[in-house]
Amino acid sequence: MEISFLEAYREVLPRAVAAPPLFPPAVNAVPSPARPPSGTSDSPYLQKNTRAFVHAMLALFCGGFATFALLYCVQPMMPGFSQSFGLSAAQSSLVLSIATGPMALGLLITGPISDAVGRKPIMVVALFTAAVCTLAGALMPNWEGLLAMRLLVGLSLSGLAAVGMTYLAEEIDPAHMGYAMGLYISGNAMGGMSGRLISGVMIDFVSWRVVLLVLGMIALAAATLFARRLPPSRHFEPSSLRPRDLYANFALHFRDPGLPWLFLEGFLLMGAFVTLFNYIGYHLLEAPYSLSQAVVGLVSVVYLAGIYSSARVGALADLLGRRRVFWMVMVVMGVGLLLTLAETLWLVLPGVLIFTFGFFGAHSVASSWVGRRALHARGQASSLYLASYYLGSSVAGTLGGLMWQWGGWEGVVGFIGLILAAGLAVAAKLARLAPLQAASTQR
Repeated sequence: MEISFLEAYREVLPRAVAAPPLFPPAVNAVPSPARPPSGTSDSPYLQKNTRAFVHAMLALFCGGFATFALLYCVQPMMPGFSQSFGLSAAQSSLVLSIATGPMALGLLITGPISDAVGRKPIMVVALFTAAVCTLAGALMPNWEGLLAMRLLVGLSLSGLAAVGMTYLAEEIDPAHMGYAMGLYISGNAMGGMSGRLISGVMIDFVSWRVVLLVLGMIALAAATLFARRLPPSRHFEPSSLRPRDLYANFALHFRDPGLPWLFLEGFLLMGAFVTLFNYIGYHLLEAPYSLSQAVVGLVSVVYLAGIYSSARVGALADLLGRRRVFWMVMVVMGVGLLLTLAETLWLVLPGVLIFTFGFFGAHSVASSWVGRRALHARGQASSLYLASYYLGSSVAGTLGGLMWQWGGWEGVVGFIGLILAAGLAVAAKLARLAPLQAASTQR
């Protein structure tokens, strides 16, 4: 039954494993021990179609699903929070921004901590804490209490976001790494879509408190399954938490002529994406569309296009080069953004889908480029990229609310357009970046 689950999922996303992962795998600065040839009976690494492999992938799929469902479930409920607490759109957006900001900070902390204490303990504690804080948030009597719980949710979830791929890099046989990473990334994307979809539909029929209770219970079940099924690390080698070494590695990345620009690109891409999804609900609830909250919640289905594009665009970048593909998918985002200005719903919804397609494609190229560009301390390079990524969500997502108050949807589109223009300028600079001489492929 468990193996058939993986095979069935492989049929749904047959090409997901052929492309770079949505986030680059975090690799320890300390070299891992040499691996025996894959496929041999004495290989100590998890191999496809073994019970341990199935358990590990089921656990990590559920963990990634719960992480991003809890993080983004509040996005479709923002208009409801505005009504319940008498908030502006910008104030309501804090329910997401106050989680993604601490998550960005936590990514810089939990990764190094896991290097010292282990991978599984950090991830288990992270999932259980996030689930409990979500349940507690549903019981908060006021807006400030809910924000406090959301802050703790974001800080907790950094534990799995920062460590999950490191676990895969250490424990999975390299011959099956693409398959494993594809399933894990699919869990992340499915969680982000499902969290929005569940809350967006339910909020039309029940209160936001009930929605958070339901999602908290789902996350608690996922955390329990994760703790029971994930095999313990067999290749983890603890390292010391010496601030001097951490600082030296961070400084190394910022001296690279390309990595700081990629970190900035992550900030801009996620800022644009979250801003659009933060306020598209407000836009579609108003005339001339006047959609119900449940129908607006269904817009999250466009994430399926993103799941597809992250694989396809990543494979295209491998074929044609990142420099040629990167700016193209950002232009695709711009085309989708302009379509959302139309007064007919049959242009707005394809516009959101095209924008989502372009975002996931661009993010796939940028994140994999970080992994190729960083020759040392790649785990910390990944943490810096992801920290910038979620910081963009927090900062731009809130500023977009001010644009909504100032100029309505046209103001939001103008703001996102400026972000994309800055992103295109960065992409042009990256296109002229000299490849690393130490690389065997274009970096």
